[in-house]
Amino acid sequence: MEDRIRDLADRRRRVELGGGDKRILQQHERGKLTARERIDLLVDAGSFRELSTFAATRSAVGSPGADAPGEGVVTGYGSIEGRTVFVFAQDFTVYGGALGEVHAQKIARIMDLAARTGAPVIGLNDSGGARIQEGVVSLDGYGQVFYRNAVYSGVVPQISVIMGPCAGGAVYSPAITDFIFMVEGTSQMFITGPKVIETVTREQISAEELGGASVQAAISGVAHFTAPSEERVLAEVRRLLGYLPSSHREAPPHRDTGVEAEPDEAILELVPVDGSRAYDVKRVIARLVDGGDFMEVQRQFARNAVVGFARIGGFVVGVVANQPKFMAGGLDIDSSDKISRFIRFCDAFNIPLVTLVDVTGFIPGVKQEHGGIIRHGAKILYAYAEATVPKLTVILRKAYGGAYVAMNSKAIGADLVYAWPIAEIAVMGPEGAANVIYAKEIQSSANPAETRQARIRQYREQFANPYVAAGAGMVDDVIDPRETRRKLYEGLRLLRDKQDPRYPRKHGNMPL
Repeated sequence: MEDRIRDLADRRRRVELGGGDKRILQQHERGKLTARERIDLLVDAGSFRELSTFAATRSAVGSPGADAPGEGVVTGYGSIEGRTVFVFAQDFTVYGGALGEVHAQKIARIMDLAARTGAPVIGLNDSGGARIQEGVVSLDGYGQVFYRNAVYSGVVPQISVIMGPCAGGAVYSPAITDFIFMVEGTSQMFITGPKVIETVTREQISAEELGGASVQAAISGVAHFTAPSEERVLAEVRRLLGYLPSSHREAPPHRDTGVEAEPDEAILELVPVDGSRAYDVKRVIARLVDGGDFMEVQRQFARNAVVGFARIGGFVVGVVANQPKFMAGGLDIDSSDKISRFIRFCDAFNIPLVTLVDVTGFIPGVKQEHGGIIRHGAKILYAYAEATVPKLTVILRKAYGGAYVAMNSKAIGADLVYAWPIAEIAVMGPEGAANVIYAKEIQSSANPAETRQARIRQYREQFANPYVAAGAGMVDDVIDPRETRRKLYEGLRLLRDKQDPRYPRKHGNMPL
């Protein structure tokens, strides 16, 4: 028995060494950690338990792990703040982390376990792609992973962390998961690499310019979070999980902190009454959420909309807001996609939605129309209408046209809608409306400019003020802005046991 135990220890050490000291050194010289070092940073100290440690390809059955220790991926489970998570970490020191048949089987097994036990899956991706030597079975391995990404979507949270190259078919697994983190300077994602692009199109571009973290976060919107180091990225993964339930069967983690009794005087200074003046809605969010702590999602992408996670009186919420600081807070193609996907994630995992509205409308223009703004904008309508979680809306200032309806209006299922006294809720802005309704009177007036201003004021008073909407039942209450945080807290408490039965169906057909 002692001989066998010593043999076991030797075999385990060989697997844990991965590609060996030389390749580990090379990994460190690239500014990257090893798979096991990353796992140690991610999970609670001493909590990781490895599974499928001695898995090996059929060609290595005689000497398990001799050719590819651990098959180039470390899999297992641990805990983050005491809650179970499943993890796989590709080992770039073994065949460049290339995915083969058994490599894929190891990942698939922990995904199955995660779904059965109700725990998140975190993938630490660092791979050169498919293991070419294994031929088509490596592609089948990718398919096995993709399938599980899809069928477990909405069952347990799935998080991808890109910590090196991620190319070709390998990018589709992260793309199906809920959130993608990237390390600035050392991680890239692309379908075809720079060499292929140069061969086919004769365009010359570096890997970083093609698919680096800044590109995927700011231009494509593929990445949801970035950080300058692996340590920071993994710390942010831990932070995100603090807002999420372990599965769709649970509520998000609640901390009963209550709210302050005194009205928030500072919030009055943040939103200008003049609708033409811009402001930063994130400053408003900071006044409404616990400790000003807001974890923004896709911060660099579609900046005319803001989405992210926070707590209000201990309740986890998903915040959706227009950002007047960019494009006057109007909705375009990218912001529509950003908002609708975030709504669907929150709804899948029982996270209430708080929507802050200051929207002029959908962005006009030939590029937007030809790009399908109708189809993309409809996604927001569909996502809000489909969501059954508690849905609260605060109209801060402007709420015009179809964009008002789309931003969680009462008509598409909002549970509670509040408006500030400065809110304007109308088919269109008062300036444009006056030009349409009173066009003849303005043109025939002895003083058109003065008449126009008078009619704009009249339109505001008769049609656009929040009391008109409240009188029609579209607004539940017009509130003192200083009471907004308390009103939201009370609404979340009221709606925490909300039930919203729907017609039975297989699934709807979202306008993708």
